[in-house]
Amino acid sequence: MNRFRPRDSAVDTVAGPEGGARGALRVGSLLIAVGILVTVALAAAVAGPQLVTYVDELDGQDHEVDPPEPDEWQPPETDPADPGESTYETDEETVSSTEVEEHVHRLVNEERVEHGLDPIDFDGTVASVSRAHSLDMNERDYFAHINPDEESPHERFQQVADYCQAYGENIARTAVGEPVERAHDGERVEYHTAEELAQGLVEQWMNSEEHRATILEEDTGEWERGGVGVYLTDDGTVFATHNFCTVW
Repeated sequence: MNRFRPRDSAVDTVAGPEGGARGALRVGSLLIAVGILVTVALAAAVAGPQLVTYVDELDGQDHEVDPPEPDEWQPPETDPADPGESTYETDEETVSSTEVEEHVHRLVNEERVEHGLDPIDFDGTVASVSRAHSLDMNERDYFAHINPDEESPHERFQQVADYCQAYGENIARTAVGEPVERAHDGERVEYHTAEELAQGLVEQWMNSEEHRATILEEDTGEWERGGVGVYLTDDGTVFATHNFCTVW
């Protein structure tokens, strides 16, 4: 049985430099199509992070591809659309997507351990599929788990490998190098380093009930592996995808 349980997203309301809503026409229809009601202005002075989470479980399926070794950053199986490392220059450092991914993985495991759960292993294949999805959301101008080809996160993973019997996904869109108004408290912050950006992403997820539930297994099975895929655009927009996996 294939159970698809999409969850609502946690979003910020975004204001332009003079307080008015801007940019809604560019992405509004895509966001509404996945059940999100939000005003978006990626080019405005304040960019609002957005989040969506997803869990899928399969029963009784054989697999042919073995999972890679834990913490193997260059696994045998990768997504052909994986863009690899992307960077963005701030006034403090060259922010590397690879460093952001490493920090997110560490911070998520710290949250899990703090709540009495085992840390998950880093899975390079899962991360590669995650990274490809982050790139695709930017290139095809959408923000959702289901891509324009109507492929779910688990279906995208199964095009590369097939060893995950349960699969979860949190996604977020935010910005680096410009002010961001946080959804959970309305505070304006600005991320200038890879670690600051990673902390901001994990804080977004942990302060959203549905995303926190995915990270902390509140209504899922036990996650064993995870892979973070971050894509940084030339204008500082950040797409982040974090996938979770339970192997057969």
